[in-house]
Amino acid sequence: MTRIDAKFAALKAEGKKAFVAYIMAGDPDRETSMEILRGMPAAGVDVIELGLPFTDPMADGPTIQLAGQRALDGGQTLQKTLDMVAEFRKSDDTTPIVMMGYYNPIYNRGVPKFLADAKAAGIDGLIVVDLPPEEDEELCLPAAEVGINFIRLATPTTDEKRLPKVLQNTSGFVYYVSVTGITGSQAAQVADVAPEVARIKAATDLPLIVGFGISTPEAARTIAAVADGCVIGSAIVKEIGAGKSPAEVLKTVAALAAGAHSA
Repeated sequence: MTRIDAKFAALKAEGKKAFVAYIMAGDPDRETSMEILRGMPAAGVDVIELGLPFTDPMADGPTIQLAGQRALDGGQTLQKTLDMVAEFRKSDDTTPIVMMGYYNPIYNRGVPKFLADAKAAGIDGLIVVDLPPEEDEELCLPAAEVGINFIRLATPTTDEKRLPKVLQNTSGFVYYVSVTGITGSQAAQVADVAPEVARIKAATDLPLIVGFGISTPEAARTIAAVADGCVIGSAIVKEIGAGKSPAEVLKTVAALAAGAHSA
């Protein structure tokens, strides 16, 4: 059982929805990013998504693209991201961390070395948005062998024919992308999300978390109410990009977490 599995089991036992929060590693600099990362569990974050900066993101809107660029400009690398996780684990050995990014930096490092290093650092799951199920042998299956969850995205265009393929070999949780398009581009609508969540949950026992298009505590509550929880990224990253202090960012995170937990 991974930390992700344990967290969702505990939340289910409590009858509680999950709040998953995303930040970009190294944004705007390592020190600030580390302070925010360390403060997230106390702010109510159940699962942390830590973005891996990459030069050519495909699924990210301008807010997260700019965060990645700030991090890269500050010298953030895959190794420094793993080092951040290892440092976080010195004081927190229970909060799950999912690394979210693209395959190129992982491929360049070499999959066996990356997985060994990620496991040693304390990474619990991976979301690699440009590796489809047809490429499971590249990273998904090797990750499962070392005990790292591989989390897949389902979208409004994932039809009944495609869904079983998407769910195959997925573990930890399923991430439902509530809108078509990039992150931070439009608002999730519960009337659209609820039937899709029900459709996907009928096909899997995994927790289903909804992300993209959620930016307020009220939206977090509304969307989490029809799923097992929600993910918020761009709304938090905007605060960081605006130069807010870690304390101010974490205050926003806590309000968003309270919204999801009130569902």
